[in-house]
Amino acid sequence: MDFSIREANLDDCKDIARMIMELAEYVKLAEHVKVTQKDLEQDGFSNNPFFHGIIAEVPEQHKTKEGHTKIGYALYFYAYSSWSGRAIYMEDLYVMPEFRGKGVGKALISKVAQLGLAAGCHQLNFTVLDWNKPSMDFYLSQGCFNITATMGYHCMRCEGEALKHLAQL
Repeated sequence: MDFSIREANLDDCKDIARMIMELAEYVKLAEHVKVTQKDLEQDGFSNNPFFHGIIAEVPEQHKTKEGHTKIGYALYFYAYSSWSGRAIYMEDLYVMPEFRGKGVGKALISKVAQLGLAAGCHQLNFTVLDWNKPSMDFYLSQGCFNITATMGYHCMRCEGEALKHLAQL
């Protein structure tokens, strides 16, 4: 299948917002999405971006029935591990259902890995929902491993009122 992977730009934010919602619906968590197109524009394309992104795109002749040529994305940011140094964190990887199994997801994660290595990163981190066996199997087949199973790590979060409370301790 003919597709390309490129760095996301400001004009992609509408499609990224669309695909974020599609991903959230797929993982049955759409009610948790609060990020808007405007947030993406401000947070990803300012002088000090909070995230970076890449886009998977097909030529016009392969566009979806809805007219979309942007058919996948990955969002990532740089982080630091006190044990191994520079790291890259992949927040999202999404490919529209009709384009799965055609190498798009593999190309997206490969590009994130390339960007991480080019920046001197020693690890790529991301999360997968425990019920999402197709994604888990995909990542395991690419040489990734489950640190919850192998090292006992759990991903923790503090948000909303709990975050405000924590900030006032």
